[in-house]
Parts: sequence; structure tokens; C-alpha cells
Amino acid sequence: MTYDGPELQRCVANHAALSPVSILKRVERVHPELPAQIHGTIRRNWGEVAKRCKRLASALQQRGIGKGDTVSLVAPNIPEALECALAVPMLGAVLNANNVRLDASTIAYILDHGEAKVLLVDTEFSAMVADAVKQSGRDLLIIDIEDSQGPGGDRIGELTYEELLAEGSTEFAYTLPDDEWDALSLSYTSGTTGRPKGVVYSHRGAWTNSVNNVVTWEMPHHPIYLWTLPLFHCNGWCFPWTITLLAGTHVFLRAPRADAIYSAFADHGVTHLCGAPIIMSMISSAVSDDRVEFSQQIKMMTAASPPPASAIAAMEAMGISITHVYGLTEVYGPAVVCAEKPAWSDLPLKEQAQLKARQGVAYELQEDVMVLDPTNSQPVPWDGRTLGEIAFRGNIVMKGYLKQAEETAKSFKDGWFWSGDIAVQHPDGYVEIRDRAKDIIISGGENISSIEVEKALYSHPAVFVAAVVAMPDDKWGEVPCAFIELAVGATATEDELLAHARNGLAGFQRPKKIVFGELPKTTTGKVRKNELRERTKSL
Repeated sequence: MTYDGPELQRCVANHAALSPVSILKRVERVHPELPAQIHGTIRRNWGEVAKRCKRLASALQQRGIGKGDTVSLVAPNIPEALECALAVPMLGAVLNANNVRLDASTIAYILDHGEAKVLLVDTEFSAMVADAVKQSGRDLLIIDIEDSQGPGGDRIGELTYEELLAEGSTEFAYTLPDDEWDALSLSYTSGTTGRPKGVVYSHRGAWTNSVNNVVTWEMPHHPIYLWTLPLFHCNGWCFPWTITLLAGTHVFLRAPRADAIYSAFADHGVTHLCGAPIIMSMISSAVSDDRVEFSQQIKMMTAASPPPASAIAAMEAMGISITHVYGLTEVYGPAVVCAEKPAWSDLPLKEQAQLKARQGVAYELQEDVMVLDPTNSQPVPWDGRTLGEIAFRGNIVMKGYLKQAEETAKSFKDGWFWSGDIAVQHPDGYVEIRDRAKDIIISGGENISSIEVEKALYSHPAVFVAAVVAMPDDKWGEVPCAFIELAVGATATEDELLAHARNGLAGFQRPKKIVFGELPKTTTGKVRKNELRERTKSL
């Protein structure tokens, strides 16, 4: 018996490339009348959004943009950013969405390294981008996005976004890639040490994680999704395509604020949102003047730094259900979920929160996630104690690092993508991060997990944000130093927090110094520990 005969071959009728391009095509056909975008006073349905996306693709094509060309974007969470995520792949071009908080030098490097041909920029950031373009030396088609809900700014481009759309046709044909392995996007890592690396996603991977989000989060059709997670961060964890797939409504916020988030909950009936633990704290710690009553149940997906169990418990008590996920830019954002077991619902809320604070298990459509011994690439014992490095394998792993063959080969050692995160694997198979490899504190030969120390500090009610880093020490080499941002209206002294940290921490684990003040953070809410480590040198 053979199953590879001429009558069983792949053809157009039985095979199509997996791509987010198919997603918008379907929603335009099936649900054109349903709401798609809410942004301040702007309201658009899916029929209108699809036409705008086809105009954008058509206009860029007429200006010579095609397969493999890089289209760069500098914009916050606005409708135009979503439209770029939907339209640029239709051309076979590659979307490069950039963090709006980057400096001109870094943007210049990205434009040059990624060989951008087009740059779309929100006018709020025009001065920085103009400097970046000058530094890059590239001859670019610059498009100004004039957001009616934004603060404005000078135009630096050849034409505006709306003028560009006017050049395009609504008859542009949805075009799938020649190969689902073709590049879809280029995202740059944070680059806290050295230049950022260019992470390349494929159509296949983006489609897979878009569908994965639905399965993992048990999402219904027509969700109302609030954009507190930056659209430029790992392509918004693939949610531009997930929400579109479900004919949902995208509710935009240029920047997250507690009052704006609560207003969106109440005014638009938000059902889902994503964000770092800092967004959870922003919601749960909001002052009474910023709060607005809402009646619907809300689901929030959180990632970045491990969330303290106390923050999860506070959100759950408000009627906001928390799903804890974990990932990196290199795995399309989250690819690990703390999958809830039915038996957990019978446990006290505090115990549920502790279980939910673990990173968890592989997404349903990710092949595997394991904690491996980096010396031999073998799994560590599932004992919740033995440290190893988290490694991924499957369709939700990047193509590689652009123009960095050596770095790509290093990260794919022995057939796994190595994350750089140090973790344990519990007897139930759930992964729990202990630290980034670079954040482990080695004091007098003892390994100290900064996350474990942070958890002890977070259990104090006055602590809003805690970050622990290594501080040079003449005797021990290095010791833990804690940087604390207090909750609004809360007070605490160094002695009080040091005494509190004695609960559950061994003597060598306890912070030797506590520094109070606002902590430096990335746009996604991660604390910039590299900056804190520099500060310790002068303490």
C-alpha cells in the first residue's frame, strides 16, 4: 500500500499556506457589520477596516513595496498600528513595529539593520524619528500618522497615512505567501546589553499562535479586547490576528492609565485584556477617583516578570480572572500557560494564586517546553528544586535572528531554543522560573533567586513594585539589593521591610539594602534591572 501516489498529491484545492492574511479575508466576508475599532471618538466596523487595509496594501504596492521588503512603524496603540499588522503581510512584505520609547540611535540601527524601505510614524514621535532617519542614512518613504486622539506633532514625511490610503484600491486581492515559512515580521529584542537582535517570525508561526490564543484562553467569538499591551511588543502577542479571527472589537489606548482602563471597562464592556503585572497593579491599586463600576466578568492574560501571588489574588477578588503566561520575543510572545486544573477551584484563594503564579506548561500548539540541564541538554528531575534552563521546541519558535547566523545557531543548540531563563520543573510538569541567568545573585558561593526575594517583599501590603539585583560586596562578592516602589499613599521604612523579609528567607537571601523610589521600566512593564545594577555601584 502506498499513500504517495499521483492521485494523493498536494494541490491548490487541498493545501493553502497558513497565514494571518486569511483571517481578515474571512471576517470581511462573514462579519462586515460588526464593530472592529474603538479609539476615542473613532468607530469602525470590519467592512470599513478591511477596505482601509486593502487600500494600504494597494498603495504600498504601487509605491514599489513587495515581497521581503521591510515596512517599519513607530506608533503607540492606535488603529493604524492594527491596520499595518493586517495589511503588510498581504504584500508579502515584513512588518517591523518598534518600541516608541527607544532612543534615536537605536531606531537608526534598526532601520539600517532591517533595511527598511518605508517608515510610518505617529507625529508624537516625529522629532526622535527624524533624528533616527538622519543617523541611519537611509533613503526612506516616510508616512506621517496624524492620530486625532493624540497630542499631535510636526510632519516629517512625504504624505500622511490618510493620503496614502487615498492612493490605494479597495479591490486589492488578498494574497497568501508563496510559502508559509516566508517572513512576516521583524521584531527587535530589548537590547539591554549590546545591540538588539532582529527576531524574524514566519506566516506559519504567527497563524499558529493566533489560533493558539483562542484555544489556550478559551476565547469566545466577538470578544471586546482592550489594548493595554503594546501592539509593537512581539506583534501584540499575535492578538491583532486573534481578535480579528474572532470578529472581536479592538479598543485602543495610546498609553495605559488606571482611569482610562476603568472607563473602557464600563463604557465599552471590555471582556479581555493583556499586560504585564504592572498593569495588574495599576488596576488593583487605583485610587477611588479613577475607579468606575463595571458588571461584566473580565479575563486578563499577564506575562513579563512573574506576578506576585498577592496581585493575582487582588485581581481575582475584583472579578478579573487572571491567566498567567510566559514567553519571549523569540517564541511569538507567550508560549507557556499556567493551565488551570479543575481541582484548583476548591482551594483557598491564596493557594490558587500561588499555583497560578507558576509559569506552567506548553501552549496546546507548541510542541514542547522543558527545563534542561545546559551542560548536557537533558531534562532536570521534576522535583521543584533542581535548576535548569527553559527550552522550547515547535512551530511557535522564531525563524532565527536576522543576519546573525552564529547567534541563531547558539540559541538553537541541540534542537531546542534556549531561553536564558533559569527554572525548576514541578512533579506535575509545571515550570516555575527562578530567575534570568543574568539575574541570579551568587553570594559567597550561594545562588540566590532574585524572584524569590521579590516574592517575599511583595507580600508586604505597602510594596507596589519590587526589584532585586546584585550589589557588589567586598566580603561576599555580591549581595541582594532591593529597589522598592511603594503603593500610592503607603509608607514603609527600610527596617520594616527588612524585618518583613525575614519571613520565609534564609539569612543569605535577605536584602542587605533597600532603596525607595520609582523604578525604571520598559513599555511592557518590565523593570530595567540593568539600570538598577549600575545604580548599586554608587551605593
